[in-house]
Amino acid sequence: MTGQPFAALVDWGTSNLRIWLVDSQGEIIGERQSAEGMGSLDKAAYPAVLEGHLSALGASPDLPVVVAGMAGARTGWKEAPYVETAAPLVGLFQHAVRPEGVSRTVYILPGVCQREGGAFDVMRGEETQLAGALEQGLDNALFCLPGTHSKWALVEGGLVRRFSTVMTGELFNLISRQSILRLSVPEDGDAEADVEIFDAAVEQALEPGFALTSTLFSIRAESLLTSGTKTNPAARLSGMLIGAEIAAIRQDLLRHGKAYLIGTGKLTRLYARAIQKAGGEAIMLDGGLLVRRGLLASAISLFDHEFKD
Repeated sequence: MTGQPFAALVDWGTSNLRIWLVDSQGEIIGERQSAEGMGSLDKAAYPAVLEGHLSALGASPDLPVVVAGMAGARTGWKEAPYVETAAPLVGLFQHAVRPEGVSRTVYILPGVCQREGGAFDVMRGEETQLAGALEQGLDNALFCLPGTHSKWALVEGGLVRRFSTVMTGELFNLISRQSILRLSVPEDGDAEADVEIFDAAVEQALEPGFALTSTLFSIRAESLLTSGTKTNPAARLSGMLIGAEIAAIRQDLLRHGKAYLIGTGKLTRLYARAIQKAGGEAIMLDGGLLVRRGLLASAISLFDHEFKD
């Protein structure tokens, strides 16, 4: 049984917006989702969008709100400056910012950035999911967050020690739609429909000395030179790209023995297969649950801090 609303938790991404009303235990009282992501909003629009959804959920005018994601980007509602690695997940709330133009208490959480050794990188939103994983006791782990721009993050002692963004999904779209391979890879190609072909391509990419750029054209050549043989160019391309991505992180994967996958759906399942081919164990985590847990932990810390002040 749920209690009284404690806070509104908001995951405000580039394309989508998700809002949950929760009690102090994190139980969901109400939720809404829309396509009003950062990419479609002017700065001035955020307060009205937020209030419209909160009103529809029946939230009281004084219910506080904690926001993660792209609302805190430079082009979002109000910039919440990045916390640099090694970033303590439990202390992200200390760097939250308060936007103008709202009568209720609203906090926007920061993202995380990396400058060390010239390995420049940034994340916004994923760090809150990692904070949610920390709430599950995962304070020393390797995480993978599949997507158009996948993230790999190493968490040690509750700190985001280092991370990398890999443009595998975007490369798949560019190569399959704008390169010569568009003539071989159908728009409705399904890599999961032929997992044997996908697996073989992953294994090829994991081989020592594999060179992606000198192998890609073989996908086009195969479609021209084979007949009566089962092929799936989408599965082969996907396997090569994901396999090459995992080959780059394989040392960390084998050292930890497992990777925690944050996500759902077909892409996450393909990553799980590739991780297993690379000799690691893939453990699935629910990204929606983790972002709520991370947001709730920050909300509890923020409101306790406000009360003490």
